[in-house]
Amino acid sequence: MEEIHRILETVQRTDLRSVLATITQVEGSAYRKEGVSMLFLEGGSQIGVLSAGCLEAHLASCVPNILETGVSRSFLFDMQSSEILSWGEEQGCGGVVHVTMEPVHDTFVDHLCTLKHYLDQQIEVMLVKRFDSDGSVTDYGFLTKDLHLFGEWRGDFPQSLVDLMSSKSEPYCKSGMRFVSSIQSGVFVHMYYPQPRLIIFGAGPDARPLAALAAATGFSVIVSDWRPALCDQRYFPDAKSLILGFPEETIRVIHFTPYDYAVVMTHNFKRDQQLVRLLSARKLRYLGILGSKSRTERLLSGLPIPMKVHFPVGLAIGAEGPEEIAVSILAELITVRRKNRGQGIILHEAE
Repeated sequence: MEEIHRILETVQRTDLRSVLATITQVEGSAYRKEGVSMLFLEGGSQIGVLSAGCLEAHLASCVPNILETGVSRSFLFDMQSSEILSWGEEQGCGGVVHVTMEPVHDTFVDHLCTLKHYLDQQIEVMLVKRFDSDGSVTDYGFLTKDLHLFGEWRGDFPQSLVDLMSSKSEPYCKSGMRFVSSIQSGVFVHMYYPQPRLIIFGAGPDARPLAALAAATGFSVIVSDWRPALCDQRYFPDAKSLILGFPEETIRVIHFTPYDYAVVMTHNFKRDQQLVRLLSARKLRYLGILGSKSRTERLLSGLPIPMKVHFPVGLAIGAEGPEEIAVSILAELITVRRKNRGQGIILHEAE
């Protein structure tokens, strides 16, 4: 997952000094791609990873100097060499990785908290960084989908990037370095997306591993059920919230967005039917139904469904039991998330 959401939560609540490391360019193959970040906290704690262990030790050794000087630095790691490298004992992934490390000073903290605010409001945000010849960051700006600019950017913000952000024809903004002619400079551009939510309707035993796995892979999880004996925090410790109530009640209190994923798995035919009817009228990224194909076809029969749904839910991997079914569902959610990132509302074909 993109660790930015965990990083932003940490920055907002910690009093420790920290350094933000971001991959700005990849040439060839690498474990992680452009835009991925990790946070190095004073004292040695780390949030996220940039590699399979090839880079982190070297970057961590640079944290004290960056905190002391307060100056950002860029590093180039050539993982193509067959020689033993100072930051790894064996050959890397075969690519060249550029990493920028920035001290998270008070002003930067404020801007990162503002970024978190917009992402929490389900608003996409573009990050733009400009560099000096020595690799330090000279300017950075955050531009929201509704074109609000914040950060530390001197001079006019590139109109081409404003046009890119406001364009409806551009499916998404590819992360990486690009040359901007209006400022005669190369800049790093990355798009931050709101954290996706998985709303699980049904709190039976088979929902528990799904909720846990979804939270571990970057989803904000909501569990809803009308049965208090099942919809209990003891069974869903990683869930963001639990909503107790019948379908008509719970649907009214949830503000759905195009970033939301919903899975219906109450094992009650009537309740599932109610939920699918109510959910299909919402703008969702994904709607799936647990159950056999024949059961779901009966469930959908006669319902005016304006969007198609995934059924049987999950990838066809021959899953058996709650844990394997949870893996198959998460695999499908991640596939949809990666494939359709930045494309708005997607209607999915039924299987």
